[in-house]
Amino acid sequence: MEHVVAAAVIDAHGIVTGWSEGARLLTGRAAEEAVGRAAADLLVEELPPLPARAWTRPVLVRHRDGRHITVTVTACPVLGADGEPAGWALTAERPSGPEPTLAGRAFQQASMSMSIFDPQQRYLRLNEVACKVMGVSEDVLLGRHFPDTVQEVEHSRGFDWHLRHVAETGRPIRYESWAGAPSLNREHAWTTEMWPVREPSGEVVGVALAAFDSTEQYLARQRLAVLNEAAASIGTTLDIVRTTEEVVDLLVPRFADFVSVDLLDWVLGADEPPPVPDGEVVLRRVAHGSAHEGTPEAAVRLGETDVHPPFSPPARALREGRAVRIQAGEPDFMSWLAERNARAPEGRRFRSGVHSVIAVPLLARGTTLGVLVGVRIAHPDDYEADDAVFAEELASRAAVCIDNARRFARERTTALALQHSLLPRGLPGQAAVEVAHRYLPSGSTAGIGGDWFDVIPLSGSRVALVVGDVVGHGIASTATMGRLCMAVRTLADVDLPPDELLTHLDDLVTHLAGYQESGDDEVAELGATCLYAVYDPVSRRLALAAAGHPAPALLLPDGRAELIRMTTGPPLGVGGLPFEAVELELPEGAVVALYTDGLIEDRDRDVDRATGELCSALTAPAATLDALCDTVLKAVLSEEPGDDVALLLARTRALGADRVAAWDVEPDPAQVAATRQAATEQLTAWGLEEAAFVTELVVSELVTNAIRYGAPPIRLRLIRDRSLICEVSDGSSTSPHLRRAHAFDEGGRGLLLVAQLTQRWGSRQTDRGKTIWAEQSLEPE
Repeated sequence: MEHVVAAAVIDAHGIVTGWSEGARLLTGRAAEEAVGRAAADLLVEELPPLPARAWTRPVLVRHRDGRHITVTVTACPVLGADGEPAGWALTAERPSGPEPTLAGRAFQQASMSMSIFDPQQRYLRLNEVACKVMGVSEDVLLGRHFPDTVQEVEHSRGFDWHLRHVAETGRPIRYESWAGAPSLNREHAWTTEMWPVREPSGEVVGVALAAFDSTEQYLARQRLAVLNEAAASIGTTLDIVRTTEEVVDLLVPRFADFVSVDLLDWVLGADEPPPVPDGEVVLRRVAHGSAHEGTPEAAVRLGETDVHPPFSPPARALREGRAVRIQAGEPDFMSWLAERNARAPEGRRFRSGVHSVIAVPLLARGTTLGVLVGVRIAHPDDYEADDAVFAEELASRAAVCIDNARRFARERTTALALQHSLLPRGLPGQAAVEVAHRYLPSGSTAGIGGDWFDVIPLSGSRVALVVGDVVGHGIASTATMGRLCMAVRTLADVDLPPDELLTHLDDLVTHLAGYQESGDDEVAELGATCLYAVYDPVSRRLALAAAGHPAPALLLPDGRAELIRMTTGPPLGVGGLPFEAVELELPEGAVVALYTDGLIEDRDRDVDRATGELCSALTAPAATLDALCDTVLKAVLSEEPGDDVALLLARTRALGADRVAAWDVEPDPAQVAATRQAATEQLTAWGLEEAAFVTELVVSELVTNAIRYGAPPIRLRLIRDRSLICEVSDGSSTSPHLRRAHAFDEGGRGLLLVAQLTQRWGSRQTDRGKTIWAEQSLEPE
């Protein structure tokens, strides 16, 4: 639109008789306000008498809003029929020179964009900054309707709405926007203040505005918001790969069009950090992402390693320990881009617009873990110093999260290795029960717990079943589990009843707690739980006691499943309270399920309901005991268990009367020969003649010792299992022990002979005295 010159016509009496649109734009007065009024009313100062010829001079005009405007007026007389002036035709233009008033110069030279509109959103005036933003001179815009001068986009519609709102309501408005401008090649943040311009009467005659470019402040707030978001969105898990993916998700596309995270190989393993190399750097791609689906800009696939030359941004960032920025046109940039294109030419077209790259080292606790790289393609701005500060702060936070995940993974791996070394790998062979087991380490961020189980062969073909749980998680709990496991094995070797064994174990835990130095560290043994059970396949009786541990479940051969009713004692370390054992007779083929509380307990689960699910799962058809283990875990275990789970299933077997022989022995030395003969005949009946010689010697020695040093009643029992077991019981509680016999001693050689001829031997206390036993292997050598 061309500039419109203001024009007016006055008659010979100085009354305005004509008024152009240009005059309205210049003075802010509509035609109905000007026509019919004396021209002198529109001027600041009185004009001298108009000559009868054309003239041009500056005139000070009073604007409708009260401002004084200097204009250059050209007047031409309009001649009547008599040749005399009947009026004048006036044209006025604003001078192109500097503003004549201080206020005008302040408006024109303001550092922010300032404009004035009439109530119909037409331009009345713009300062230099406003013209620069719009990309045209003031003359081009004056008198034009604002929507006609901009594109039909959302922020333009919002600007127009605010103009109309101020004009209609007469109330000022302050608002912020993120918008572009005709002369700017990128969007800017604007803080805009609009206010009404009034006549002395209060009538709104225009809308003035001042717009401040707040892009830097806006971007600073955006960076701060991203950092705040990073605190909540990065490190939500203790998984290294997921943590790096969270970094990428946070930065694309707000900070970069392409982001990659590469780590040194040792971070993903268990090695100690080596020094950062000075030359080429080998990094493994862990995560990347971009605004394009499939991340076609990536020159390296996930999981692959990449060798970065010394000039590359990643290598420089690792070597210098700070953010490195390179821009299009720099030699290092061109070399880096050429190297990327050569490695993955299929992504060349997606990299064609790359103009800025930033590489930031991932440093945590003084250790270099890897590098984060950001690339801008569609984003119009190059990376600046403020971006580097932001990137270093974000990378520092991300590196701590990655290092936490690395340390957790390393501790978890160590705890698992330690735990696996302590748990039984291959359960020992025995005939009392068939066993199957499962151990599931916790996937929780708390770490590996201290759950454990064991199957311990005892004398007389009996077997001990153990399951326990140590309070807490991590290596300390795993080490505690190992101590308790070894303590139970040691006490089981003494062949104590379940309640007595737990009493001794409780005393041990109490003593260990007493040795702990005073401080804030908790004793991991305190609060540990344990269940100890002994099954005898000859009597088919199960004796068990618990220290703070859940009762086992029992599946009977007829398909019924229920929890074993028992009184659970306090957890280990409480001290001073008794443990009560319960004993029951089981049919052959019954399944005893021992487990830790991780199977049935969870914050959102009812324990009674979970134990009901356990009993129901035990009744499900299963071809093997191993298959039943899997069925139970699938049915009972929650999707994301928060604790370790140990499950031990034991199916009972029974040794029938055809495999056990027993004799009562009179306390008379003459009975030794008869007892020996009876044992030999029984071996012959079992087809074990080859074992008769050793058995005769063992029976003779043990029966003779019982008669000589023991007390009635005396009983001999032979058990044919995987080994041949010879037991002699008597009423004395005094246990024998090996000793070296001197040259002239008449005794002392019997037990030494038994120990040398048998696989193993020992003694155990009973309710009525003691039992001395010895085992011979029946396996062919």
